[in-house]
Amino acid sequence: MKIRIENWIKEYLAALEALFPGRLVFVGLQGSYGRGEATDSSDIDMVVILDEAKPEDLRAYAGMLDTLPNRDKACGFISGIRELENWERSDLFQFYYDTTPVFGSLDFLRDKIKPEDIRRAVRMGACNLYHACGHIMVHERSCGILKGLYKSAVFTVQAIAYLQTGAYYKRKADLLEVLQPPERAILETAMALLGQGADIAPQDFDRLSDQLFNWASRVIHAYAL
Repeated sequence: MKIRIENWIKEYLAALEALFPGRLVFVGLQGSYGRGEATDSSDIDMVVILDEAKPEDLRAYAGMLDTLPNRDKACGFISGIRELENWERSDLFQFYYDTTPVFGSLDFLRDKIKPEDIRRAVRMGACNLYHACGHIMVHERSCGILKGLYKSAVFTVQAIAYLQTGAYYKRKADLLEVLQPPERAILETAMALLGQGADIAPQDFDRLSDQLFNWASRVIHAYAL
């Protein structure tokens, strides 16, 4: 059963403000709930930025989550603000654009993200996909891992689309409309696999791994230093 996310976040935010009074910088929602694409199996991916984050804060936060309904679905990211301000810029691109604010704003990050950081995000994403796809083709032949790689490829596709259009498209259906054919093929496959709710059929492994491996190779060359 899909969670009524507005009600859950209201309870979550009240508990969070009680736990960290006056210390919250930002709270946001990521993932499928943030994009409006949630299913019954979706996690609740929350972002919490504090004035600073100490180990005891993380333990207290975990304890607070234990008091909430659907604890098994709660996941996400917690950080101090100084760490986030000095984070790897290629990671900040996706983080900034894919996070829906619940409390506060991440606009202090926007000017830190330059076109070269987004290109780096594309290149790193493609390199990681190329490496992982090659590994499973040679060593594991895991349909489940390949499905996960297609899910990860969506983030690289979003970054490519941003560089090409100047706009960030959270929803896959909207993103699909602006893509060039190579990226559209990757996103279409990812959407089909995620919609199935099942692993890739063994007879499709070679075809789909070839497609992803070849696409990642082309992106690495296109976004070379």
